[in-house]
Amino acid sequence: MRVLVIGGGGREHALVWKINQSPKVTAVFCAPGNAGTAAIANNVPIPANQIDSLLEFAQKNKIGLTVVGPEQPLVMGIVDRFQEKGLRIFGPSARAAELEGSKAFSKNIMKKYGLPTAEYATFTSHEKAARYVDEENRPLVVKASGLAAGKGVILCRNAKESRDAVDAIMKDKSFGAAGDEVVIENFLEGQEVSVLAFTDGDTVLLMDSAQDHKAALDGDQGPNTGGMGACSPTPAFPRVMRQQVRDEIMLPLIRAMKAEGRPYRGILYAGLMLTALGPKILEFNARFGDPETQPLLVRMASDIVPLFEACIDGTLAQCNLQWKPATAVCVVMAAKGYPGFYEKGKKIAGLDAAAALPDVVVFHAGTKEDDGKVLTNGGRVLGVTATGRDTAAAATKAYAAVNKIKWDGIHYRRDIGARGKATPTKSAR
Repeated sequence: MRVLVIGGGGREHALVWKINQSPKVTAVFCAPGNAGTAAIANNVPIPANQIDSLLEFAQKNKIGLTVVGPEQPLVMGIVDRFQEKGLRIFGPSARAAELEGSKAFSKNIMKKYGLPTAEYATFTSHEKAARYVDEENRPLVVKASGLAAGKGVILCRNAKESRDAVDAIMKDKSFGAAGDEVVIENFLEGQEVSVLAFTDGDTVLLMDSAQDHKAALDGDQGPNTGGMGACSPTPAFPRVMRQQVRDEIMLPLIRAMKAEGRPYRGILYAGLMLTALGPKILEFNARFGDPETQPLLVRMASDIVPLFEACIDGTLAQCNLQWKPATAVCVVMAAKGYPGFYEKGKKIAGLDAAAALPDVVVFHAGTKEDDGKVLTNGGRVLGVTATGRDTAAAATKAYAAVNKIKWDGIHYRRDIGARGKATPTKSAR
């Protein structure tokens, strides 16, 4: 089987790496890919949002399975377009992907079907949103409703911060059209956990837990990013909680989407806050998380390709999912200035030395090849991932590899995985 992976980040490098291990696969292509995918797949210079060109490539090259990484092409309807032409593609339809494409839609679904989430209000008027936060004058979370690459969420401690957030999103258009509508939520306290699941629209097969680190700086300080690191599994999510999340969140959501005439197939990602009153939904995403995918896939013992096929065919109930007993930690190495302005084109050294360390995989994100050199080409540049007997051991290996990699202007957090040994943090997104 010839497989096409769409996207060019660390998540897509991890998907290519895992798909390549399947005996069912004869060739892997990645569009547009990066310097890491170029070493193990055939990069195709087509951006992830160029659906017509991707469709033409898949038809001409007899692609047997397409796997979509990022959210934008899903929301644009790439799955619908490929299926119309009889091509097999893994991911939700455009109507189902609205679960991520519109936070307002997602919250309304949660409210309608009684799923546990924070109280909220939505606004398309800057004036009304500003008046609301002034009147509330308490900790709130202000979110751009549309797609904002994981950055459109601002945690606010008081009315002034909330007003500044509303101004930035709706007035200054910090996240572009994604901020035409905002969702303003009550602030929740606890630890965040990411729970991802395969689904064929009826059956839900949960993956092991993961924990993202969204803030740019150590100690969960600074602005939100697309993710500065992740670990899997997380002690914050005991196995006894799995059944509760499956029965009270994931399955009810799948049934709700079916009832709405939007059957959901693909990866369902639930960002949860583990509060004193139980798990509460922060968000749903319509695809693999980044960077959660990296530690999850290095721990996944099962062949991933049959799972993709079962979701497409509606046979997921016949599948199971096996995990390696190790813990995995992914440290994101970013460009200085991320998530704000950063420079590109910096030469990266030490990649081979880092990858040669035991139990380490260096996943590329914002990289490109140029005349035999690997250069930085994005905000999040690498996802250095290691496995160990526990979180501390895996983190030690990951940071040993990080220390071997150099370029001019590196930024990374030094506390990825530390929550596994800490008391619950206060955060929301």
